[in-house]
Amino acid sequence: MRAARFHSYGPADVLVVEDAPEPHAGEGAVRIAVQAVSVNPIDVLLRAGQLAEFLPLDLPAIPGRDAVGVVDEVGAGVTDTNVGDVVFGLGGVSDTTAEFAVLTAWAHVPEQWTTVQAAAAGLAGATAAAAVRELGDLRGSTLLIEGASGAVGTAVAAFALAAGATVIGTGRESSHAALQAIGVIPTTYGDGLATRVAALAPNGVDAAVHSAPSDSLRDLVAIVGDASRVVTVVDHQGAARFGTLQANARNESGLLRQGANLGTAGGWSPNVDREFALEDIADAHTAAESGSGKIVITVI
Repeated sequence: MRAARFHSYGPADVLVVEDAPEPHAGEGAVRIAVQAVSVNPIDVLLRAGQLAEFLPLDLPAIPGRDAVGVVDEVGAGVTDTNVGDVVFGLGGVSDTTAEFAVLTAWAHVPEQWTTVQAAAAGLAGATAAAAVRELGDLRGSTLLIEGASGAVGTAVAAFALAAGATVIGTGRESSHAALQAIGVIPTTYGDGLATRVAALAPNGVDAAVHSAPSDSLRDLVAIVGDASRVVTVVDHQGAARFGTLQANARNESGLLRQGANLGTAGGWSPNVDREFALEDIADAHTAAESGSGKIVITVI
């Protein structure tokens, strides 16, 4: 099969497209003929070797954590999915940017989503669902999202709004109209956040999700007034330092089905900023590193 691979850690140009052995579905898994994958921050960090001490890869490695495609193999014990179904989901730590990939957690793609939207939903959606789950019942509460215009942030907003929360979200001013369109009260990030939020939520903020790579976790704890009502998906060292909750995407099909159900109900449409072909994988990673928003790579 054709696959993107890197034979050594390094910059984006270590990525090449070449032949690689096909994977096959084991027990409790499915294999898909991949249509598209997304580029997530962890993909860039793994390829660069920045996580090698904690998550070493067997090289050469295929990048990618999530994917969408058509099921062509069903492993033993799988009863709710058939060959020919179109699903999105999560593979291993790094192994989906190829013509075939094995998913160990997945959900059926809502009819409302395009292929590229489904490609962008896996890791972001599972991360967001895990973060919102940490906070419990949000009905009638006010939630502050740091980084609400990002892939995870918009998913958190969708889950929280569906749960009955009022959502305030930070983002660049250029993103404020889009945030308002999905029901988020927008504000800018940075110095003076507490004052701006107080003006928007005079009765206070009940919880916060830290979904942007910023140093604002301490500020979010101060705004909420309770570290146990703040969850971060990006600053795990800060979580230990300030006593906040933390959430990671888990390979749980239930988390992905939550996103799919929300998409079916019209409550979440994943955003995609740029698309690249598989042959342009190095350019896609370069764009991701430069902060170009959510990037999807089309495989077929």
